[in-house]
Amino acid sequence: MGSTGQKTMNLTALGLTARGGAEAVVTGLAVDSREVTDGTLFFALPGNRVHGGEFIQYALRMGATAVLTDAEGERIAADELAGSKAALIISEDPRQALAQTASLWFGAHPETVVAVTGTNGKTSISSFCRQIWIEMDLPAVNLGTTGVEGAWTHPLRHTTPEPITLHRVLAEARANGITHVAMEASSHGLDQRRLDGILLSAAGFSNFTQDHLDYHETFEAYFEAKMGLFTRVLPDDGVAVINLDDPKLREAAQVAEHRGQEVIGVGRHEDARLRLLGQRFDATGQELRFDWQGRSHMARLSLIGGFQAENVLLAAGLCIAAGADADEVFQTLPHLRTVRGRMQLAATRENGASVFVDYAHTPDAVATALQAMRPHVMGRLVAIIGAGGDRDPGKRPLMGQAAAENADLVFVTDDNPRSEDPAVIRAAVMQGCPEAIEVGDRAEAILRGVDALGPGDALLICGKGHETGQIVGDDVLPFDDAEQASVAVAALDGRL
Repeated sequence: MGSTGQKTMNLTALGLTARGGAEAVVTGLAVDSREVTDGTLFFALPGNRVHGGEFIQYALRMGATAVLTDAEGERIAADELAGSKAALIISEDPRQALAQTASLWFGAHPETVVAVTGTNGKTSISSFCRQIWIEMDLPAVNLGTTGVEGAWTHPLRHTTPEPITLHRVLAEARANGITHVAMEASSHGLDQRRLDGILLSAAGFSNFTQDHLDYHETFEAYFEAKMGLFTRVLPDDGVAVINLDDPKLREAAQVAEHRGQEVIGVGRHEDARLRLLGQRFDATGQELRFDWQGRSHMARLSLIGGFQAENVLLAAGLCIAAGADADEVFQTLPHLRTVRGRMQLAATRENGASVFVDYAHTPDAVATALQAMRPHVMGRLVAIIGAGGDRDPGKRPLMGQAAAENADLVFVTDDNPRSEDPAVIRAAVMQGCPEAIEVGDRAEAILRGVDALGPGDALLICGKGHETGQIVGDDVLPFDDAEQASVAVAALDGRL
């Protein structure tokens, strides 16, 4: 996205040095050549399929006064650049340069910003941080998968937006009186340097399991991408809040400590400063007993799922790390509410059976969600699962296996098939749960899952959570799991 208006800055003010010391007056930033206007600084970045250097010629035609790229981008557009008066900046890491430039261009962001990474839990944790702050009368938002939510709202296209959008939104949030922000830090966003240039007070790490290997290719590359939050983005005097129950994250804690960052360990582990001592479950929530620096506390959560206790304590740790009083933070915990599409109670049948919707779309997330529901359910646990197309195919049978091992009855249906044959995806999932019932149409699968519920049973619809569309081919068809669950319950209970 570009930036337009009367604002101008020269390259030196943006921390950039052009070849030959050339100076240029910049009126906006763009990574898309179609959004270049007179005076724009165009960033030609390396991409997965096409290098941005291919579009330098168009940016120059549209009036770009400066181009920032790497050596490959310069090689691709050598002829166009040679005949242009535009200033040329060559960077070994153009994505990081973009983030830092966007930070200087848009100016100050809210004074307190925390970020959380991890395979699962990012949205819930950032939402809980925002809810805690708002309960403490602090103007706050969370930023990520569900857009910008809280005391100020704004839509987003990506969990971690590209830097121009991200820094613009943070500057607008500050202008609208927001002082506290909790951000999701996706592995893609960290790998692509989207968070660089943001001054964090604290950073959290929730867990680490298989996901996004279609992008990162190896576990270690995936882990290193997430560790960039602590090794590159979080300053040395920042605080790392890390779930020590995950063995891989103990390694992350050691890395943070080696950098000199203060570490607040969370979880059941004996070294945790914010330590979970016990949980007791009921039909509508759970009670927690936990310890903070040698002092015990109790709190009731109106949240389903044992793992939510870990999410809540990580959020509490982040708020404390960012300067909030611990006792005030703990007093807010009974007021926390689940994030839309995260262990969300979508409907209840007349016989007392419950239907929940969750975003679980990895093998670990499916297993964790079902295991977390089990203590709340007196009868059978029914699951609906699927897997997305054009994504890591290796996890499909593992998702089926996770459901088969943790549910009493499983339906396999379509998720977001995208460009793949839905039947091929379902067949891969079925390899892990051959006893499951295959129902391709997602609405029918939900109807049949709801119909299977007896008194005391519960249904968990996994995969799409908060999403309101189903991606089939190039089309996004309207589809909301929670809405479909409500319709199914109303129809079967004769309330339509």
